[in-house]
Amino acid sequence: MSRYAMQTTVIGTIDDVKARVVAALKSQGFGVLTEIDMQHALHDKIGVDIEPYLILGACNPQAAYQALSVDREIGLLLPCNVVLRGADGQVEVSILDPEVIFSLVDLKTQQELATVPGEIKQRLHEVLRQVQQA
Repeated sequence: MSRYAMQTTVIGTIDDVKARVVAALKSQGFGVLTEIDMQHALHDKIGVDIEPYLILGACNPQAAYQALSVDREIGLLLPCNVVLRGADGQVEVSILDPEVIFSLVDLKTQQELATVPGEIKQRLHEVLRQVQQA
């Protein structure tokens, strides 16, 4: 595990695992706002081939609103990226650790939103648990 991500690896195709991730995110109050297919983008733009690689931009609207109400610039750190990377019949699911990202904001914002990163991290750990069990 990296210092800025929470991860798991599951058996399946990237499309199947993506459906599991989206369902698990939804169960925890997140929606997927964006999807970037890096495999296709890199092939189309610069002619290189990589493994299946999706970046999903996940957002919990209540937490996002709470954070934006305290610090409008915090939008630069949103949404929470979820990466799906496929290889050999498995998919690695990585989610950006909200506590690490939150460490970038100023002290006043950290104090006003002290419980939010931990709450979001718990929800995202549950997402990974659900993806493993599906």
